[in-house]
Amino acid sequence: MYQLISQLQKLHQGLTNRQPYLHYLGLAAIIALSTVLRFQNLDLKPLWMDEVITAIFSLGKNYDQLPLDILFPLQRVPEIFTYQSGVTCDQIAANLTHQSTHPPLFFCGMYSWLGSMTPLGSEWVTKLRSLPALFGVGTIVGIYFVNRTAFSPTSGIIAALIMAVSPFAVYLSQEARHYTMPMFLITLALWGLMEIQRDILDNKRLRWWVVLLWSIVNIIGLYTHYFFILAFIAEIITLILLIYWCKTSIFKNSLIIATTGVVVSFIPWMPVILNHFQSSATNWLPATMHISPVYNTLISWILMVIALPVENQPLVITVICGFFMVTFAIWVGLQVWKGLKTVYLEKKTHLSILTLATFMIVVLMEFFAIAYLFGKDITAIPRYNFVYYPSFCALLAASIGKNHQSKLIILLVGVLSCVFVVSNLFFQKPFLPEQVAQNMNLEPSTPIMLVVGYSNYQDVALGLGFALALEKLRNNINSFNQFDTVGFLDKSPHSPPLWEKLDQMPTLGISQINLWIVGPGMIRESYPQQLKLFGDSICNIDSAEHYRIGIPYQLYRCNKIRV
Repeated sequence: MYQLISQLQKLHQGLTNRQPYLHYLGLAAIIALSTVLRFQNLDLKPLWMDEVITAIFSLGKNYDQLPLDILFPLQRVPEIFTYQSGVTCDQIAANLTHQSTHPPLFFCGMYSWLGSMTPLGSEWVTKLRSLPALFGVGTIVGIYFVNRTAFSPTSGIIAALIMAVSPFAVYLSQEARHYTMPMFLITLALWGLMEIQRDILDNKRLRWWVVLLWSIVNIIGLYTHYFFILAFIAEIITLILLIYWCKTSIFKNSLIIATTGVVVSFIPWMPVILNHFQSSATNWLPATMHISPVYNTLISWILMVIALPVENQPLVITVICGFFMVTFAIWVGLQVWKGLKTVYLEKKTHLSILTLATFMIVVLMEFFAIAYLFGKDITAIPRYNFVYYPSFCALLAASIGKNHQSKLIILLVGVLSCVFVVSNLFFQKPFLPEQVAQNMNLEPSTPIMLVVGYSNYQDVALGLGFALALEKLRNNINSFNQFDTVGFLDKSPHSPPLWEKLDQMPTLGISQINLWIVGPGMIRESYPQQLKLFGDSICNIDSAEHYRIGIPYQLYRCNKIRV
């Protein structure tokens, strides 16, 4: 890998007028490297709650089609995730309108993508994550053009290489979620912004195709992810400041028309977005605690350049890796600060630095405003930083462009970090479905019943993630039992108590079973010491087998009552 990085260094250093092919050969090698990293072990990590939600809507289904309030065999869980043909984008949009809080474009695209690969077969998880991975690769091409336009072709190569080996970018690319698609569109919008900036700086007439492309990209982006609104606002503010800095007003009318067109195009979805913003499904975000947005943001910046194993590791490893991550981040920060000052003071690149930095600062101010004014700390969720990550990457590349030693060190650390990410040693899935499955499978020879109490559809998606991981584990170690079952039971206030429903479940005709109850929102004391199952079995709590990984789950050992 060291030799590969060194060769890439030589390729972009060998850019000359007589040998331009070296430049594009280097770009092709970077794209190949990024593709390998993003598609490596694409199905290794288990699907978690949000990815399950993606799968349901992207397969043309909705929550009404799920087997709720019944018991069904654990082996049948993968059957839920089969492609339903003949569904239109309008139907997917209607499903999202009533049962989710997302715009429709990504899910419609995923539906078409998965439809082109049917039958999905046993590799359906890889296929589900492949489109986000592809957009992740496309973003690298986009960032190349951003820095090529803003600084130089060589800077474009450096930006592409930095993003290719960024652990954060690889992590996002392996999520079956709508993060890399809007990030790709934000990168294209930044490219358009840099082209517009060049016209403003040269005091030329705005090229109509640039403005049109910029408008189309922003329209598509607004229908891809709601956080794209933050990026669009940051673009507008940046454009206004650009016009002010350059002391010109000849471009105002063109940009006003383009901006108005983007806003008008989103009006048909405005009633839906207003309803989504008021939904209780958005209340899961943590409350803002004093200066938490500040250190959350700093941690996110660290994860964009280095990721060593610190999750669920022995304390010694966690401390050592954490120390190296912080030390490395401080060193990178010093290199970036010195480099940015140098590039900022150069006349040719001054305005480009100002433009990219303004966009990033405005987005960060929006994040902090949401955190402090609305009490929802979105900075605590690293994946949401996709909104400004392209500008972060562009600035990082520009700052280290002339420091060859720094580039090589950052790239080597990035490659190593990506290896940890794709090996499931960092950026592990929330709620740890794989670990939950291992805990539940403590006695492989004993039948398992997994019961998930749900109050909303997110609880159902969470439980399906656990069920998928458990089904995969039991299948891999050949410990499947014909009596392994799973059930999702309504535990909302208007529904009969969960424990009564268990007693009324139809009997399976077995004398012994391990009952695992997942209870989102429950506390340990709310689990009874004993409960009835099937009307003919007594289940006693196993106090030693209680876990909480974001949510609690408890083991009961059930035995049939002897008559």
